[in-house]
Amino acid sequence: MKELKMTVRMTLIIAGTLLVALVAFTCNGYRRDIAAARTRISSRSQVVSTPCGLIEYADVGKGPPVLAVHGAGGGFDQGLDLAEPLIDRGFRVIAMSRFGYLRTPIPADASPMAQADAHVCLLDALKLQRVGVLAASAGAPSAMQLCLRHPERCSALVLLSPATFAPRQARMAVPKPPALLLPVLKSAFRSDFLFWVATKLVRNTLVKTILGTPLQDFRKATAEEQAQVLQVVQHVLPIGPREGGLWNDATITPSLPRYDLERIRVPTLLISAEDDLYGTFPNARYTAEHIPGARLVGFPTGGHLLLGHGKEVNAEVAGFLSRSSAEGHSVAQ
Repeated sequence: MKELKMTVRMTLIIAGTLLVALVAFTCNGYRRDIAAARTRISSRSQVVSTPCGLIEYADVGKGPPVLAVHGAGGGFDQGLDLAEPLIDRGFRVIAMSRFGYLRTPIPADASPMAQADAHVCLLDALKLQRVGVLAASAGAPSAMQLCLRHPERCSALVLLSPATFAPRQARMAVPKPPALLLPVLKSAFRSDFLFWVATKLVRNTLVKTILGTPLQDFRKATAEEQAQVLQVVQHVLPIGPREGGLWNDATITPSLPRYDLERIRVPTLLISAEDDLYGTFPNARYTAEHIPGARLVGFPTGGHLLLGHGKEVNAEVAGFLSRSSAEGHSVAQ
């Protein structure tokens, strides 16, 4: 009996020690990663005061200017990630933080129309008359409104996996996360620590539900592509300074109205994948059919991130923006 008690006691001591070590390891890992995330968002951007309010932006590269409009969960950093291939190809990228993201405050009117006007305020502050516009996902509504409300400021419009309108009969059924998972995801989007834990423990769930990408696409991707996907997830951190923008996008994108697509006269390119779990493909197709002269590039797989098609997408976007910039310059001449 005495030996049994000693065995139980030793087992509890060992288990307790392992638990303390695990907690310490977890806390150290979280502190390290969140510190790196905060350093990343504090070192590459600046804030300018405009008639539309304070706007955070990064200005990188030299060449024809391109305004990069990030999606949900982003900020200027996501915009830079989105447009990095353009910087390498000789473009100047201006990546702003939309309303409610990072150091751009959320105003009383945070509609896509107001955001489009804020894009113009930023261009004015930078003394840029015309730019190419590259927008992804939930960044598409304000980019489209920019080209509708201020067409003279846009040389081209590129929409990647865009959040746009489509008639009910054309929409794709979007799978919803399991009911038991919803409270967990909502809590994670209010806590840096919980979201960080989710990136470690339920990575596949985040790829499917947050990034809208089928797991089979992720598993078939190269190691480099998988690393890029995981970086997208990690760059949502820190989540606190993005919370206002996230909930604003969550309010706007599910009920987007039909814009006056026929009035968009800017050269337009749309790119989407048929298996995008956010259902952007039929929306992109409908939009391309109604914007005069617009072109749609579609892939059967790739999900919301167009996984596996990076080289093709980068070549399409860079070529399209180069041609549009050259044509716009010759017209101006």
